Order: sequence, then structure tokens, then C-alpha cells
Amino acid sequence: MTPLCLVTLCAIGADPAPYPYPSGPPLTPPYVAERRVPFFLKPIEKRMRERVAQLALAGAGRPAPAQSFLWQPAFQEDHVLRAPVREYVPQPGDIVLSADGSLFWKTMHNLAGTSHPTHSMIVFQMPDGKMGIIEGGPHDTLKCRVLEALPHMLSYENEGRVWVRRRACPLTPEQSARLTEFALAVDGREFAIKRLARQLTPLRTRGPVRTFFVGQPHGIDHDSYFCSELVTEACVYAGLLDPRTARPSATYPRDLFMDHSLNPYLNRYLKLAPAWDPPARWTSWAPGR
Repeated sequence: MTPLCLVTLCAIGADPAPYPYPSGPPLTPPYVAERRVPFFLKPIEKRMRERVAQLALAGAGRPAPAQSFLWQPAFQEDHVLRAPVREYVPQPGDIVLSADGSLFWKTMHNLAGTSHPTHSMIVFQMPDGKMGIIEGGPHDTLKCRVLEALPHMLSYENEGRVWVRRRACPLTPEQSARLTEFALAVDGREFAIKRLARQLTPLRTRGPVRTFFVGQPHGIDHDSYFCSELVTEACVYAGLLDPRTARPSATYPRDLFMDHSLNPYLNRYLKLAPAWDPPARWTSWAPGR
């Protein structure tokens, strides 16, 4: 809608039509061909593909936790639960991060110059009004998946620790609708295992100089995403991060967690605060509750 149209509507006392929420997934989802992976990734790919079927069966039908709590926020990746605790209801734009006991993924992240947390995802409002999560490669699978928020968070709590960077200011209706649009569009896309593996090589998009020039957003035009790349792309698409400075394919979960980075470019430009609260541990229980 042009500025002139908005002025005209305001002059006659009418409200502009709200940004329309998509009513469901695209009728003809884009076809994404299966990609071959390098020989040294074959064992990993085999294990991840075996888990796709498990997630497809259990992901949508997991029971939601009876309760949901956030402890006090802190930029600390530790096992401390900081009281007092408060009840938590997911809202669009909340960024969820987790760390499990996988030695493999911890080692891979260390080789890439980062550490825990090793998973990231973002909450959005599904067309039926429920809160969903979109994640790239949930539970070591090879797809980007939409899952119900609280049951999915509980599944990660069962494997390790979960944190939430809660939106300090709620999304506008248009921002929320754009986030929903993005999540439904990329549901079912491939997990970017090849590009993730490239982060361990000199060809990666992350570096003290190259991140200033490469790794810009692609929106919904990518045919694959890794988890933190997907979260960053979603935030750009929804208008929550600046597309001129965002570097989705150079961003790791720990960058989203800490608000500072060993990468000079991200350390300068990637600041989620104050629009997002510091990370707070999420649990499905609390003392005396």
C-alpha cells in the first residue's frame, strides 16, 4: 500500500486492512530434490535419515507439558537455575535454543569456532492460532519442520537444556503474519548439511573479513537451511532484523544466545537486545508448583 493510500484512508477514518495471515501451507509446495552429500558425511546422513521417520511419527503427537516456566535470564550457558521462576506462554518471535549431550555436535561446533547451545528455532503463530516452532533439522533430521511449540520444547528438555530469548516487545500483526508466512513456506525444505560442513573449511562464509561481504539473506529462495541460518532468515523476512547487516549463513546458535561473537562483523552488528530479553532457562517444572 502506497503512502498516498494510507493518507487517504486516515483522512476518511478507515483502518487499513490488516496483513492477511496465510490460511495454510502452499497448495503446491516447492519441490526440493534430494542432494547427495560427500562420502565423509555418509554415516552422519544415514543416522539423520533414520530419525526423520521417528520425528514424523512422534513430532506432531507429543503431549504438551502440563506446565511451562522461565527462570531468570542471564547471558550464561551453564546448568544454574536462577530463581525466581515465572510461568511462560510462547509468543511469536521468541527464539528457543537448546543443548543436548551429543558429543558429535559439540565437537563439530568446537571445530567451527563455537560451542553450546547447538540448536536454535523460532516460535510463530500457526494458522489455527496455536504456537508452533520452525526448526532446521530438529533432533538430527534432514528437514526443516514445523512442530507444536511446547511439546517440541519438552522433547529437547528430555535431552538436555532449553533456553528462551523472549520478545521484549510483541510483534505487530504484520510482523507475526510475515513470520508465519516464512515458516509455512520453508516447512519441508532440506537441512543444509553440506553448507554446514563447509563451515569447517576455508570456504565458509564466516571469517574475520569475509563476513563483511558474504552470507547475506536469501529469504524463502533457499532450498535448504541449517538451524541458526533459518532463525536469522525468519527474523529478516518478518522485519525483525536489518537485511543490510544480517548474515544468516555466518550466524551460529551461540551468536543468537550471547549477543556477542568472536566474529568481528557479527559482534558489531548482531544484537538481539533490547528487542529480545537475555536467554532464560525453560523447564516444564518448578519447585512447589
